[in-house]
Amino acid sequence: MNGHAADLDIAAIARWMEGAVPGFRGPLMAKKFEGGQSNPTFRLDTPGRSYVLRRKPPGVLLKSAHAVEREFRVQRALAGTAVPVAEMLALCEDESVTGSTFFVMAYVPGRSFDDPSLPDLAPPERRAIYDTMNATLAAIHGVDIAAVGLSDYGKAGNYFRRQIDRWSAQYRASETETIPAMEELMVWLDANVPPDDGRVTLVHGDFRMDNLLFDEASPRCVAVLDWELSTLGHPFADLAGILMQWRMPVGREERGLAGLDRAAWGLPSDEAFIADYCRRTGIAPIEDFSFYVAFCFFRMAAIMQGVRKRGLDGIASNPERSLTMGALAPLYAALGIDAIAA
Repeated sequence: MNGHAADLDIAAIARWMEGAVPGFRGPLMAKKFEGGQSNPTFRLDTPGRSYVLRRKPPGVLLKSAHAVEREFRVQRALAGTAVPVAEMLALCEDESVTGSTFFVMAYVPGRSFDDPSLPDLAPPERRAIYDTMNATLAAIHGVDIAAVGLSDYGKAGNYFRRQIDRWSAQYRASETETIPAMEELMVWLDANVPPDDGRVTLVHGDFRMDNLLFDEASPRCVAVLDWELSTLGHPFADLAGILMQWRMPVGREERGLAGLDRAAWGLPSDEAFIADYCRRTGIAPIEDFSFYVAFCFFRMAAIMQGVRKRGLDGIASNPERSLTMGALAPLYAALGIDAIAA
């Protein structure tokens, strides 16, 4: 479509890209991607090339949320590493162009999977996709953060302590009702933060199947997407985030593997996935994962509560979907309590 795509001023974007993106030639058309709640994302097409634009949503935003500048920085830094990312082309921090900060990157063709059970693939294909997922996570955690210029990409000190404090504050700022399980989970996590073991890597923050893009004809990962929550931190948070997701119900909404016979489906057990990760990263077997999984459920509950609040305030990228997703906050909190007891 030309003109405006969901309040995106296409004419203004095209004028800006003429000066900021080498080789850009209009006319420009835009179509919004459905799905992702946090930062509205658009496919931009010209007769000669396609691009992707990610912008901050309009309205008053929580402090440090929707950090598209960080997304741009980290993906640009990862160019040429073992981590596959789209080519970053230009960042616009001038909000007068189209109302909020945005960046433009190259469009990467590929397959994405909303349902991690991969129902349309055969078991051998599923095994290959999951092995690629494991290798990609290990590659992220293996990045030499000093060599790529990301030494200042996160704060020093205990990652989990900082994250619990941050997301507790975010949750309180977007709280719309009392969720008893969330109150219990926050108290338990606050009292059970493990001592800092000194591990610091780049962490993605939301590493899961639907944030990966795969080659059309092979299990190769061609791009890791949605770096908004990335920082320097503890790699077990990313690993536990995957296991957290798998405990959710099966389907495109909750995107979990609960109840599936994973062996029959060609999907790895939690233990096998962790063992492959430890082998790839050269670390000793990890004994107790309950804290890390509970932490991930807590963080996701806080995120979903923020999505719900934006939906109720009328500033969500997709208001109807935001309320559906936001309703999952109590479920994530309850599953966090279950993880503690496991």
